[in-house]
Amino acid sequence: MNVRKAKFAGSWYPGTETECKQEIEKFIKTTVSVSSKNIKRVGGIVPHAGWQFSGQIATNVLYCLKGLQDPDVVILFGMHLPSNGPNIIMPEGAWETPLGLIRVHEELAQMLTRRFTFELETPTKFYQDNTIELQMPLIKYFFPDAKVVAMGVPPNPGSLEIGKMAVKYAQQSGLKVLVLGSTDLTHYGPNFGMTTKGRGRDAVNWVRYENDRRIVELMLDMEPEKVISESLNNRNACCGGAAAAAIEAAKQLGAKESESLVYATSYDKSPSDSFVGYVGIIY
Repeated sequence: MNVRKAKFAGSWYPGTETECKQEIEKFIKTTVSVSSKNIKRVGGIVPHAGWQFSGQIATNVLYCLKGLQDPDVVILFGMHLPSNGPNIIMPEGAWETPLGLIRVHEELAQMLTRRFTFELETPTKFYQDNTIELQMPLIKYFFPDAKVVAMGVPPNPGSLEIGKMAVKYAQQSGLKVLVLGSTDLTHYGPNFGMTTKGRGRDAVNWVRYENDRRIVELMLDMEPEKVISESLNNRNACCGGAAAAAIEAAKQLGAKESESLVYATSYDKSPSDSFVGYVGIIY
């Protein structure tokens, strides 16, 4: 089997099985429970910074999904792409993680590549993009038998159709599905070319209570078209297409409600003039 090597293991997240498990189990001890609402949980939004900043939030989302079903496939959307960027997919092979390999669900991937135009990655020729890889050890830990179909989708309306059809094809094949969208929120500060609100606590409050809040509320309202436009207009999601596609896919799976589990910024753990916002959402 062709295996895509893990490029961020040992730097953005632990590089060994033991260390990965210890880190995830540490995150689990500080998870925030979902409300008592009896809602069907089919997926969520996760962040993708180094685990020291956002791993607990991503773990929280997958922990809250674990046990509700054992999915045959996890459909994962991510990648930093412009609105006119390509759709990207690795349609065969497997992903390496410190916890073991995750196979691509090749039949589902092939259905999508027959319907949509994709730039095809291979296990040896691919973009080194953290948005997807950082979720793989978590998926392997919580859903060890699941396969994956991971896609890069740009922030444009075509990504919503991909999200919808990915679920439809999976349903037609009798597969149990979870969907995830990987995005961080506002990247603020001189490192990211955004300093309009100054520096320090005033800037953090603007990001937290204004810029990020707008897009989080649209994600919670399950408005994928508005998520795309908001992310493009206000730079408050680095992967607006991924979030929007995941929302559309969750709606196709029957999601009608949402819940915000955790919001944080990297400033909370490491105060700096440059910082990033993160959110974990369940659908």
